[in-house]
Amino acid sequence: MAGGGLAVAAAGGVEFEAKITPIVIISCIMAATGGLMFGYDVGVSGGVTAMPDFLKKFFPVVYRKTISGHRDSNYCKYDNQGLQLFTSSLYLAGLTATFFASYTTRKLGRRLTMLIAGVFFIVGVVFNAAAQNLAMLIVGRILLGCGVGFANQAVPVFLSEIAPTRIRGGLNILFQLNVTIGILFANLVNYGTAKIEGGWGWRLSLGLAGIPALLLTVGALLVVDTPNSLIERGKLDEGKAVLKRIRGTENVEPEYLELVEASRIAKEVKHPFRNLLQRKNRPQLVIAVALQFFQQFTGINAIMFYAPVLFSTLGFESDASLYSTVITGAVNVVSTIVSIYSVDKLGRRFLLLEAGVQMFFAQVIIAIILGIKVTDNSDNLSTGFAVLVVIMVCTFISAFAWSWGPLGWLIPSETFPLETRSAGQSVTVCINLLFTFVIAQAFLSMLCHFKFGIFLFFSGWVLIMSIFVWFLVPETKNIPIEEMTERVWRKHWLWKRFMDDDEYVQHDDLAKKNGFVGPL
Repeated sequence: MAGGGLAVAAAGGVEFEAKITPIVIISCIMAATGGLMFGYDVGVSGGVTAMPDFLKKFFPVVYRKTISGHRDSNYCKYDNQGLQLFTSSLYLAGLTATFFASYTTRKLGRRLTMLIAGVFFIVGVVFNAAAQNLAMLIVGRILLGCGVGFANQAVPVFLSEIAPTRIRGGLNILFQLNVTIGILFANLVNYGTAKIEGGWGWRLSLGLAGIPALLLTVGALLVVDTPNSLIERGKLDEGKAVLKRIRGTENVEPEYLELVEASRIAKEVKHPFRNLLQRKNRPQLVIAVALQFFQQFTGINAIMFYAPVLFSTLGFESDASLYSTVITGAVNVVSTIVSIYSVDKLGRRFLLLEAGVQMFFAQVIIAIILGIKVTDNSDNLSTGFAVLVVIMVCTFISAFAWSWGPLGWLIPSETFPLETRSAGQSVTVCINLLFTFVIAQAFLSMLCHFKFGIFLFFSGWVLIMSIFVWFLVPETKNIPIEEMTERVWRKHWLWKRFMDDDEYVQHDDLAKKNGFVGPL
C-alpha cells in the first residue's frame, strides 16, 4: 500500500506517474545508513583524541604537552602530525577507494557497492577496537576510509535514482541526516566512555562503530538496486519490474523509455572520465568540484573532527568540552531535519545563500571573542563568553546542516547525466575527501599558527562561496534528473554557452515520439 501519491514532472508538462511507496522509503532509510557510519567516524575521532588514556598509549608526546603546566601556547598543545594522521588517513584512503568504487557502481550496481563498503567498515572497526600500536590503528582507519569511499560513491546516487522527483531532495538528504546522527551518536558514546576507568574507554568508542557498519551491510543485502542501474547493465525486464514496484503503479512506460534511452546514450560512452571533460559536461563538473571544495572550506569538518580538542583548547574542562560537543551534535541533527522539509519547497539556492550569511557572521563573532579573550596562555574563558562561543558554533553548524552539508552531496548527484553519473560522483567524492584530508591533516597546525584568525580564514571562504552560488549555481528543485540539460543548463545565463544543440537532437526525438514536447 502506497504511503501517498504524486506525479513526477517530465519535459513539457507531461508527468510520470509515481507514488511514495513503502519500498522507496525503506530502501532509502537502509541505504542512508552509509551516512551513519561516515558520521560516526567523523565524530568518534575527535572524542578519542581528547581522551588521556588514548593519547598516553598512542601519542605520548601530545599527552605530556596536555598535562604540562608550562606549554608554549594554548592553541598549540594538540599540534602533532601523527595525531592529525590518525584522523586524516581515513579520508586519504577514501579518496583512493572512490576510483575503484566508480567502476563497481557502474558495472556491479549501486547495491553491491554499498555491500562492499559495509564489509570494509566491519573489518576496519575490528582493527581499530583491537589496536595494540599506532600502525594497527592507522590500518583500521585506512580500511574505514575504503568503506567511506565506496559508501559515499554509491549511496547518494542510489538515493537520487530511486526517489520520486518531487521528494528526491528530501530523501537524498537522509544520507546527510544519518551523517549528523552518526556524529551525535559518537559524541554521546565519547561522553560516556571518557568516564570509564581502566584505560579501555576509547576501545569501546571505536568498537561501537560496528553497529552502523552492520546496519549498512544488512541494508545492502535487503534493498533492491535502482532501475537506472539495472537498465544500464542490460537487465531491462528486471529494471522495469523494479520501476513498477518503487513507483507503485503499472503505468511506468514513459519513465522506463526515458531511462532506456539515457542508458543507450550512456553505453555509447566508452570512457566516462574522458567524457566528463567534454564541453557539454563542464557546468556539472565545475559546480560539483566547487561545491566539494567550498563545503570543506566552510570549516565545518575542522570543528566536527576536533570539537572536543577545540573546546579544550579554549579552556573548557574535559567534561564541559564533551558536553558542548554533544550540544553541537544535537543542533546538527535537528538542522538537517529542517533541510529535509525545506529543500524541495524553498529550493537549493535559497538555503545555500541564507546559510552563507549566517555562517559568515557566526565565524566573525567567534574570531572576535577568541581574539580578545583567549591568549596563548589563558586558562579559561569566563562562563558568559564560553556560552556565547558555544551558541555561535551552534549557529554556524545549524546553517551548514541545512545547506552546504546535504546540498554539497545532493546537487552533484542529481545533475550529472547517466552516461557520466558514476564518473561524476567519483570525482565529487574524490574532491570532497581530498580537501577533507587537507583540513583534517592541517587544522591543528593551522590553529597553532593562525590562533583565532582560523575563523576569519574560513569566514573569508564562506563569503567567496556565497558569491559563487549567487552567480553560477542554478535551481534544480522538482526537475527530473534526465531533464536537467533542457530545463536547467540550457536556460542559465552562463552555462547555456556550453550546451550544443545537435548533441541533444536524439534525446528530443525520443521525447516527442513518446508524447513529450520538450523545450527546444
